[in-house]
Amino acid sequence: MPTAAIALGSNLPSPNLGSRASNLRAAIDRIAALGKILAVSTFHDTAPDGYLDQPRFLNAALLLSTKLPPLELLRALLGIERAMGRDRSNVPAKGPRIIDLDLILYDGLSLKTPELTLPHPAMRERAFVLAPLAEIAAHWIDPETGSAIAALLQALTGGTTESLGGASD
Repeated sequence: MPTAAIALGSNLPSPNLGSRASNLRAAIDRIAALGKILAVSTFHDTAPDGYLDQPRFLNAALLLSTKLPPLELLRALLGIERAMGRDRSNVPAKGPRIIDLDLILYDGLSLKTPELTLPHPAMRERAFVLAPLAEIAAHWIDPETGSAIAALLQALTGGTTESLGGASD
């Protein structure tokens, strides 16, 4: 079965679930219904990127073995976001959210459609994605650059991820 890398993030408490960490754990539980979770990173407390007037994020990554093709997987992830209370309408881009699920990589596939681009187009610019992913898939290769995830993180951060903040529950 193909394996997908998924990035998770949360910076708002959920009225039903509680903390950012609870949101991530609930999303992981729901993602498990889409296949078999092979690995989950630790949770990383990170500063917002882009839209700065918002709370800090808790970020993680997971590897999922799944029978779903990429577009169906993306749609399922967006369905989980909606079910957990994320409303993408009338909110700032990169603004506060209960949950954010991004399909980052899918079995070394390069793909560009109106709905989905793989690898995720901003992956190489986001230490908050690469650092958790490097914990569980350091040797995975970015099909666009031929570089390993660990090398992409090293190139982006110069070998330090201190600016991300410490790992948190």
